[in-house]
Amino acid sequence: METKSPTAIKAILVLACVVVILAGIKAASTIVVPFLLSIFIAMACHPIIHWASRYKVPRWLSVILVILLIVIFGFMLAGLVGNSMAEFRENIPQYKQQLSDELVWVTTRLESLFSIEVNSDLLVSYLDPGIAMSMATNILTSFGSVLTNFLLIILTVVFMLFEADSVPKKVHIALDDPSMKIQQIDKFLVSVKNYLVIKTIVSIGTGTVIGLWLYFLGLDHFMLWAVLAFLLNYIPNIGSIIAAVPAVLLAFVQLGPGIAGLTAIGYVVTNTVMGNVVEPKFLGRGLGLSTLVVFLSLIFWGWLLGTVGMLLSVPLTMIVKIALESNEDSRWIAVLLDSEDIPEEQQEQESADVNQVPE
Repeated sequence: METKSPTAIKAILVLACVVVILAGIKAASTIVVPFLLSIFIAMACHPIIHWASRYKVPRWLSVILVILLIVIFGFMLAGLVGNSMAEFRENIPQYKQQLSDELVWVTTRLESLFSIEVNSDLLVSYLDPGIAMSMATNILTSFGSVLTNFLLIILTVVFMLFEADSVPKKVHIALDDPSMKIQQIDKFLVSVKNYLVIKTIVSIGTGTVIGLWLYFLGLDHFMLWAVLAFLLNYIPNIGSIIAAVPAVLLAFVQLGPGIAGLTAIGYVVTNTVMGNVVEPKFLGRGLGLSTLVVFLSLIFWGWLLGTVGMLLSVPLTMIVKIALESNEDSRWIAVLLDSEDIPEEQQEQESADVNQVPE
């Protein structure tokens, strides 16, 4: 009987361990998701605490002020979004009638100009305005279900912010590096922190611009679509597209095809400028993940952790990539995850550029 090589046995054991770990994370997602959310909220807020310390503001005071701002902002958004969703539900019958009238006009024009016969009732059945509500509701509800542990998340963030300065040192000691020689750990902590801070600022800017544009166009529930644009901007590549669909559909139903076109143009211009001009200016190559890997990570983390996993797919994938790079046996997998094959000198230079983003 032929015996398996040690390499094959090791690979099988590693795969088995990965499956067991993923199954455990999936089973304990109700605990893991709030904890992960707390970590990334704390990392995004830490630069504010660090900035305040430069002006001799006591840490306990700056932490309290930051948490207070988060709570006030969160409750204000929850109230606005909740009211918008309730009003939307009440207006759905009206939107359906308006959609039917618009589609009758469209089908009539198609038939008179191009001799194309289209069943307007069939189009109405496919373009139900309730689709917009279901998309918004599913996303916000799944995210809101995590916030049922709001008090737990806030308390965890508070304790993390108080101990944030000692975490890097503890990580080095835990990984048997008391002399702080492993730069990979520091690279990861700084890169992910910078990514979250810059992505949060860009997402706030995207949501604000979208909200103002929709308000200017006179679209109902503009605050709801602005919040969706803010949240889904964390999802790479397709998040902005998903955020635009319900708003454009509602604009078509409420204000007609002309305003729907302007709504779509507003989304395209905003996301193009933010995603291709503003964000790369501060992130450079970003965190070095290929587009395919970003898309696959979006699907994987979304399946494993739900909506929050989709929002945090890039930082979570970076954790895996940095861990793989730290081991010689798994470094080849990290290379496959990288965005492109570039010289090490250029990688080090661009990594330094990312790490120079001000706190």
